[in-house]
Amino acid sequence: MDVLAAHADRAPDAVALLDGERQLTWRGYVAQRNRLGNALSRLGLAKGEHVIVYVQNSLETVLVPAAVRAVGAIPVPMNHRLVADEVLYILDHSDARAVFVGDLFLRTVERIRPAAVKVRSWILVGSERRPWAEHVDDLLARGDPAPLPEDPAQGLGGSMIYTGGTTGRPKGALRTAVDPTVTRRYMELFGLAEPHVHLVAGPLYHSAPGSFAQFTHVFGGTVVVMRKFDPEDALRTIERRRCTSTFMAPTLVKRIVDLPERVRARYDVSSMRVLVVAAAPCPTRVKEQALAVFGPVLWEFYGSTELGINTILQPADVLRKPGSCGRAAPGVELLLLDDAGRPVAPGTPGELYVRRFPGMFDGYYKNDAATREAHRGEWATVGDVAWMDPEGFVYICDRKRDMIISGGVNIYPAEIEDVLHRHPAIDDVAVFGVPDDDWGERVHAAVQQRPGQTLTADEVVAFARGHMADYKVPREVSFHTEFPRDPAGKLLKRVLRDPYWAGRAARV
Repeated sequence: MDVLAAHADRAPDAVALLDGERQLTWRGYVAQRNRLGNALSRLGLAKGEHVIVYVQNSLETVLVPAAVRAVGAIPVPMNHRLVADEVLYILDHSDARAVFVGDLFLRTVERIRPAAVKVRSWILVGSERRPWAEHVDDLLARGDPAPLPEDPAQGLGGSMIYTGGTTGRPKGALRTAVDPTVTRRYMELFGLAEPHVHLVAGPLYHSAPGSFAQFTHVFGGTVVVMRKFDPEDALRTIERRRCTSTFMAPTLVKRIVDLPERVRARYDVSSMRVLVVAAAPCPTRVKEQALAVFGPVLWEFYGSTELGINTILQPADVLRKPGSCGRAAPGVELLLLDDAGRPVAPGTPGELYVRRFPGMFDGYYKNDAATREAHRGEWATVGDVAWMDPEGFVYICDRKRDMIISGGVNIYPAEIEDVLHRHPAIDDVAVFGVPDDDWGERVHAAVQQRPGQTLTADEVVAFARGHMADYKVPREVSFHTEFPRDPAGKLLKRVLRDPYWAGRAARV
């Protein structure tokens, strides 16, 4: 069943999508989705093919993935903060046949387009036009609004989101279909399985903001898109649009609660019923202040691009269980294992595994080795270490594979190390996260110089900035004459990292 078309039949004049002063009713939204989907089919886009969406938050950033899914293809959101080399790698590795490009990223695309030989169609979104590209407005103008063929096996459609790679390259977490029953279970628990007004505060290339926008539409709600997050503008938008739910990384919540009280007092946010926080550990102080601003509406979950939502912390437990990310989500089974693969006792840390369920990813695209590494039989992991209390509440305490979370963004040290190893004066490097009161963690690079070479921290940072997205660039550098290693010669990164985390209960 085409649930979006059903909403258009039920409430054709209700608002489905808002982007500033631009809006689409349900009738208009479904018609535009069909027009764009049919136009993409005429361009040769086939079921199962991949489409890059490299567009800043806007009405189109929601509409385009809906149209892509409507023809059975897979949308692939592109991280806005990547540099040209990283973008080109994803264009090539994903085998993308079409690419939607927003104005902000046109300069990057023009640099790499000659090398992106697999792409058949370039489609611009915004005010710019180029002779080598289609424009989304033209596709919409000539597209047929007739319904597209449905495929029940596709569910709510698929996606592929690139996560950082443990071997230095991003991995495409492919999900060919989303089971609507799994979505319903989550949304019912949040109290959102009905029409509501959802504020998109974070970038839609992240899995959670995109998923909550999609799920809101599944239940006939209104999606309100912020083009760029600003804390006071978020409060203003909540009041003006009477938003009832939102998802925010802890950093965004912190920016709101840190506004002067006189600024917060200008806005009525009493419409907000569900404020979901995830993507990074949320400090207790921020939770307490968020409750003071919004009331008892704060939810938290633990999950990942690969494994979906795995635990949920309800408002009643936010302060009762400080540091916890909740209990197993509906339909999810969790298991904590030691290094030998044996279950651990309550209170004992172990690697967190999730039993395969319909909300999980299919695997890493064109990377069978990484897919196998993430699985132990019917159980899967992203390498997080946690412990569980007697009531079943989960506490994430470490990341086995060293991932850094800064401001809700996943950063993989192997990617940064791979770049820094190319510097002619660097003999070895170890990158890890150190505590940061504002961002949760910041990137630290421990460096060994080659004999006879001299290097400054500023030079290391400048080299990194020239080869990677800004959020991956080390914020601090330390120099070492030698690194700690085990008898086999393996670098003991934790020995370098632990002093920075001394006295803290969690290492994330």
